[in-house]
Amino acid sequence: MGEEIRSSQFDDEDYRRFRQRLQAETERLAGWFAAGRFADDDPIAGFELEAWLLDSGFHPAPLNEPFLEKLSDPLASPELASFNFELNSTPRPIRDHVFSAMHAELVQTWRHCRQVAEQMDCCLAMIGILPTVQDEDLTLANMSHMERYRALNREVIHLRRGRPLVFDINGEEHLRVTHRNVMLESAATSFQIHMQLNPQLAVRIYNAGLILSAPMVALTANSPFLFGKDLWAETRIPVFEQAVAVGGFEGAAFGPIRRVTFGTGYVRESLMELFQENLDHYPVLLPEDFGEDNPELRHLRLHNGTVWRWNRPLIGFDQAGEPHLRIEHRVIPAGPGILDTMANAAFYYGAVTALASQETPVEQQLVFDRARDNFYTAARLGLRAKLSWMDQRLLPVTTILQELLPLAEQGLAKLGVAADERRNYLNIIEARILTRQNGAAWQRAFVAKHGKDFYALTAAYIERQESGMAVHEWTV
Repeated sequence: MGEEIRSSQFDDEDYRRFRQRLQAETERLAGWFAAGRFADDDPIAGFELEAWLLDSGFHPAPLNEPFLEKLSDPLASPELASFNFELNSTPRPIRDHVFSAMHAELVQTWRHCRQVAEQMDCCLAMIGILPTVQDEDLTLANMSHMERYRALNREVIHLRRGRPLVFDINGEEHLRVTHRNVMLESAATSFQIHMQLNPQLAVRIYNAGLILSAPMVALTANSPFLFGKDLWAETRIPVFEQAVAVGGFEGAAFGPIRRVTFGTGYVRESLMELFQENLDHYPVLLPEDFGEDNPELRHLRLHNGTVWRWNRPLIGFDQAGEPHLRIEHRVIPAGPGILDTMANAAFYYGAVTALASQETPVEQQLVFDRARDNFYTAARLGLRAKLSWMDQRLLPVTTILQELLPLAEQGLAKLGVAADERRNYLNIIEARILTRQNGAAWQRAFVAKHGKDFYALTAAYIERQESGMAVHEWTV
């Protein structure tokens, strides 16, 4: 979805041609899987971080176009709303001091972003849902000026046969609002972890990532408030799922198959099953024509970008045109700070590697339905959740996270990450578990002490974010 398209207007012939090319590229991809064509290099790390532009009153500032022009950084790009932007990392092998290098790069990029924002009388925030965002901010007038976003909005509403999107979220309080466009999706910003990996490990890593999603979302929750309501610990999850609430073909269009989804089951033989599912179950949203001679599968990759699995397979290409496999872990919100962000990445890479290396596959130890239910329970309750875990145990998520910590250490060691690097970042995770203070817990504690002054909350949050302290050290 990062690629711009040439037009937001399509006709029946566009859909027919795109579908034909998507089918041909899906068949070609199946041949690549069968032939083992993908790069089998050591695992490579990368990420995408979405953030907010705010004015001096901590309202969303719809200025990403002039901001990005002034920034002039190839690692930065626009997001759906004109008050959001995205930062990417330079891909790096997961070994030695990889997280320190990613950390230093993000600190430098963020500092540059902040300097440019200050020149525009703005400030920045990395947070799952901005507490001060209002329903009236989420209009088409604040959509970024890109054809793909206009087309996406129109096609989602078309697939819903004109029915408005209804957001109904029951949490600590209840929120019900109606939207006639997809802009509420822009209220939810995330930190998306990428892992390029050896294709022989892909099935195990993917399934382990599904199981790990619940502990990860509980550990990192940072989105308790929307429109003045205290909802889920990670309200971003139901917001995104309801913002693009369309399903599969015809009879399944309003059934259980969803475009924003935890998935329909574990992968069995290869990630090809997910790309086949894309073809078989999801109507084309953006039928851009990239031409018939397309060695980089651009139709297939664009279509895959319009199916938002919380753990998503990706196909990429190196400079020589050789393909590789990546998995995108999408469950983590943005923030609270850069140190927490890097610790989250280190914990994920280590834990997912260790779980995927278990002698008995973890997907045989926890049925898929429980892994899926765990995910939504953890998003709703955060660090207060109890989850179904291996060996049919019902455990507090904090206990599960404590069990995962030494596994994450083992996984990072297996990847070749330096001992001091493992210790430095996993200590941040351990302290967060022991204090039971993630971003959501801190925001709620602040409101409990100071009341629902969301401007004061946002100001205090940004002040602590810029201090460089990890969230477990933040005071209220």
